[in-house]
Amino acid sequence: MKKINFYLVMKYLLSALFIITVSHQNISAQTQKLSAEQESARSIFKELIEINTTHSVGNTTMAANAMAKRFLDAGFDQKDIHVFGPQDRNQNMVIRFHGSGKAKPILFISHLDVVEARREDWSLDPFQLTERDGYFYGRGTLDIKDGAAILVANFLRLKKENFTPDRDLILALTAGEEGGSDYDGIEWLIANHRDLIDAEFCVNMDAGDPQIKNGKRINRTVQPSEKAVLDFSFEVKNRGGHSSLPVKNNSIYHLADGLAKLEQYNFPADLNEITRAYFGKMATIETGQLSADMKAVSENPNDSNAIYRLSTSPYYNALLRTTCVATRLEAGHAITALPQYAKALVNCRVMPGAKQIDIQNALIQMLADTQIVVTALDTMMSNPPSPLKPELMQKIESLTKKLWPGVVVMPVMQVGASDGLFLRGAGIPTYGISGVFINVDDNRAHGKDERIGVKDFYDGLEYEYYLIKMFSTAK
Repeated sequence: MKKINFYLVMKYLLSALFIITVSHQNISAQTQKLSAEQESARSIFKELIEINTTHSVGNTTMAANAMAKRFLDAGFDQKDIHVFGPQDRNQNMVIRFHGSGKAKPILFISHLDVVEARREDWSLDPFQLTERDGYFYGRGTLDIKDGAAILVANFLRLKKENFTPDRDLILALTAGEEGGSDYDGIEWLIANHRDLIDAEFCVNMDAGDPQIKNGKRINRTVQPSEKAVLDFSFEVKNRGGHSSLPVKNNSIYHLADGLAKLEQYNFPADLNEITRAYFGKMATIETGQLSADMKAVSENPNDSNAIYRLSTSPYYNALLRTTCVATRLEAGHAITALPQYAKALVNCRVMPGAKQIDIQNALIQMLADTQIVVTALDTMMSNPPSPLKPELMQKIESLTKKLWPGVVVMPVMQVGASDGLFLRGAGIPTYGISGVFINVDDNRAHGKDERIGVKDFYDGLEYEYYLIKMFSTAK
């Protein structure tokens, strides 16, 4: 009779128990029942993700009409729903939720268009909503169809509840924000249908993301300001000649020398009320030298040592100053010819309050080469920061404390640009207040396998629901 190896028996039993337990947990997670509001939001999110709204082959009009149908089916009046725009394939949707009229309306915005996504670049289909391992995957899950779905779902929920706000609520879902289109939806609405979107202020879902770092929810940012966008060309022209007779006066070499100077150049630090407040709040979250440097610049914007250390981070550097970077190159006309021209395109992100002529003059002085012609390719828009009204911030603080205890509320300046730029320039204060947490170390917007956390999506849905009610009623 063979001896029983009790060690092996126990090993196999424990392994089986582990497999059964994990399987049960996975089944439980997959079959966890959603509330009616979550089911609705997920259905809207899925529909939006699975409508391709890229500029090349997509169609925002289809997405706009799909959302309009949901509002019609929910009992909204046809006269309050508008699907329109100068292009058949790239239209916008605007809807008005009527209130009592005691106060001016609030505008809520989110764009429908997304950047390109090729199936061969992704691990899964970018135009299918895939739920896997606690994440929603798909192009636009983070930028920013999650925001559009959350706003639509909450407007429908408030309608179902017969909610009567003290003011009208306006929702605009727009085209063209990601570029590539012939127009931007918000800019077009301001120019052609200002009456439909005019509001006391705007809540923009494309900014002010609450943040996760090292697995912990750390802050609830509110974005009242962003950098302006300004593009330049650096161009050198000369006679050229035959490549067998090279000369020192080569347009490519001139341009290369200028770009090397640009690489090393830093605009002066230019902290403002919002960036100083941001660094002051972040100093309470970070530790060590980083915390000390953040605290230092929040109190003394001329602390050169702290500024130097913070500038080693691309993000903190972008918060501290205007930045300009070369993004495209063109040169020469034949492999056997000396180049008659060389040109670089330079993209600048400009601090609020800076003047276009001052940025251009600073670049010319930095290059110190009269053969490099610096030309502005556009006119920088007016870019005033929106006021951080105490009553608005108090409501955000209160809601954050209730739903996300321990998460710090702080203002932030966006280093990129959003449609808030057009609204602020048109005199409508705009605040980025997304409700969906993003991982600062794994931000996949515009990239491969874009995703957001499933729980983060549903938590954002709840946050925005209460935010809309708090902003629109005194009760």
